[in-house]
Amino acid sequence: MKEKSYNVTKGIDRAPNRSLFYAAGFTKEELEKPLIGVVCSYNEIVPGHMNLDKIAEAVKAGVRAAGGTPIEFPAIAVCDGIAMGHVGMKYSLVTRDLIADSTEAMAIAHQFDGLVMIPNCDKNVPGLLMAAARVNIPTIFCSGGPMLAGHLDNGDRTCLSHMFEAVGAYHGGKLDEKGVEDYENNACPTCGSCSGMYTANSMNCLTEAIGMGLSGNGTIPAVMSARLRLAKHAGMQIMELVKKNICPRDIMTEAAFDNAETVDMALGCSTNTMLHLPAIAHECGITLNLEKSNKISSKTPNLCHLAPAGSTYMEDLERAGGVYAVMKELTKKNLLDTSVMTCTGKTMAENLEGVRNKNTEIIRPIENPYSPDGGIAVLKGNLATEGCVVKRSAVAPEMMQHKGPARVFDSEEQAIEAINGGKIVPGDVVVIRYEGPKGGPGMREMLNPTSAICGRGLGESVALITDGRFSGATRGAAIGHVCPEAAQGGTIALVEDGDMIEIDIQNCKIQLLVDEATLQARKAKWVCPEKEVKGYAARYRKLVTSAARGAVLE
Repeated sequence: MKEKSYNVTKGIDRAPNRSLFYAAGFTKEELEKPLIGVVCSYNEIVPGHMNLDKIAEAVKAGVRAAGGTPIEFPAIAVCDGIAMGHVGMKYSLVTRDLIADSTEAMAIAHQFDGLVMIPNCDKNVPGLLMAAARVNIPTIFCSGGPMLAGHLDNGDRTCLSHMFEAVGAYHGGKLDEKGVEDYENNACPTCGSCSGMYTANSMNCLTEAIGMGLSGNGTIPAVMSARLRLAKHAGMQIMELVKKNICPRDIMTEAAFDNAETVDMALGCSTNTMLHLPAIAHECGITLNLEKSNKISSKTPNLCHLAPAGSTYMEDLERAGGVYAVMKELTKKNLLDTSVMTCTGKTMAENLEGVRNKNTEIIRPIENPYSPDGGIAVLKGNLATEGCVVKRSAVAPEMMQHKGPARVFDSEEQAIEAINGGKIVPGDVVVIRYEGPKGGPGMREMLNPTSAICGRGLGESVALITDGRFSGATRGAAIGHVCPEAAQGGTIALVEDGDMIEIDIQNCKIQLLVDEATLQARKAKWVCPEKEVKGYAARYRKLVTSAARGAVLE
């Protein structure tokens, strides 16, 4: 089969193209080898990306060792933690599509024969997976790896979610400034994606589960030399994929997405996976709906309680055997389709030969799970007719069923002011609306409000519902992605202070206890608040679909 790069490197008609390669320093000998695009998301502001230049060099060494010519180009990435709590968070989710679009453009314009994607953080991983599906040339992923957990002055381990909750504790009078400074100095001790099962680590783990990353992609810490060896092996392996013409859509099949959702439920991943997996599947021509997620969750035991659900971290999961050890447990009850092809050039079944669970406290045996169902639940009812999501594994037992009065806010800022002002009391249901994909626009994460609630000691007595979304660092009865969203006239737009809301997470139900006639009367008077939006955000608002569809653009 003729290589794609033939279109830019071979024949007399491509002499002008070659002259530009020569101008970039490439030799004739290099142009005779397959051209491998190395998509590196290195930058100096995201802790999870500050080491990616070293990962890229290791990948390129692997490509050269296996007979290819690596050519690096960049992809952007936002640090969700730095963007949190202000207008910048409106520009987090929207970058997923910018990353996919720009990578597609670079890959096709320059006719690469294969791609090695080097992402690490929240929107960067799904954005590049979306691009891989679109371009559909041989591709492999090698992330930058997770951060190590921090240690407070007293020796206790800590992480970013504790840092956010410390601010809530300070406002609640439970922690002084020196205590906050202890967290500030120790919560994020190394480079890498933040150390719990937050969105970045969730997506990097699911990249293994879906077959696009080698074993260890999601769990080997960023600071370990094993991460550089993994990168070299990824560079070598892309040449095998090019030789065999194994492409992303050969790997990311419907069965592979089912596998990914199953591993998602077992790991207790971030609720943001319920946005990203459908968006990636969409690029593969596959429809993932929320009903299917609940079916998978209902038969998949939750085997891991990493932060924020528990007190273990990514480094612990790596030592216990990583994602492959979790998948091996799932095969004991035939919960995975192990016949699927993966980026190793082998099936999942072949990959899992000899794998074992090295620590049954970190990865529970499937016979003794944390719960018989998965880490994420999709709730439905009149408040969310198209569904909403909650990280069930991070909800306190006493909040699995809850009924309380609504405390309604039309923005995150209004809610934070009320929480920090002591206006939210046990039993309340905080409702934050007009923060959805269109309403934000950009569907901001609500880590600040949920952390403020937990930091004030209200995590076992107060629920939060929003048409926005949550950081993977969020814990508690935090219910997001309410669809239809408020800006589209969803029922959440009609909720008034004092309305009773009933939540039943175990039975996947959520109900606004207001009669239909009253809701119709409110609907007749409803007017969507005006928000002045310019630039890319305005274009995004026009094109974005609902969270139930993965907030893809149309």
